[in-house]
Amino acid sequence: IGQEAVAAGIESAITSDDAIVTAYRQHGTALGRGIPANECMAELMGKETGIVKGKGGSMHFFDKSRRYFGGNGIVGAQIPIGTGIAFAEKYRGTNNLCVTMFGDGAARQGALHESFNMAMTWKLPVLYICENNGYAMGTSVERTSNVMELYKLGYAYDMPSETVDGMNPESVHEAVSNAAAHIREGKGPYYLEIRTYRYKGHSVS
Repeated sequence: IGQEAVAAGIESAITSDDAIVTAYRQHGTALGRGIPANECMAELMGKETGIVKGKGGSMHFFDKSRRYFGGNGIVGAQIPIGTGIAFAEKYRGTNNLCVTMFGDGAARQGALHESFNMAMTWKLPVLYICENNGYAMGTSVERTSNVMELYKLGYAYDMPSETVDGMNPESVHEAVSNAAAHIREGKGPYYLEIRTYRYKGHSVS
């Protein structure tokens, strides 16, 4: 709840052949990808008619046919997974990219830095998106990170990085469209910090 503009803006700016991998706050993202609401609800209730036959539950939706690779319950686990999917796309010579979504809490995972370094070194077709609500699961960014402008993490790897107003679907659409064009030109990854709130004294650029 409160991050609907992110999923809407992403889906309107990419293709159905592009892959998506995300974290456990994924219900809206799954619906945006086209997974039927009935199958999503059945999965939440542990029913066999769910998207993964009731075995995944809330955090672990998956639909290979729709290029939707989760839904992951381990904080930050999807970041190297998405990087690997992007590597596979480049290896196969497709024009697809992998949207790899994570929250502000996962931005402190060491796997993020390993993935950023690998993606830039090999110029992988991956769009990293941090859905920043400012408090992760309950602890503010100010208390957990020396770098509060999370888009700046990409600068350490010379990765194109910027902030986006996550309350405006048009802003998300435009930013994702521009990033996708950059990636499809073979220039490597892109990083968007999409904020669904504003820091005191800071504005979304």
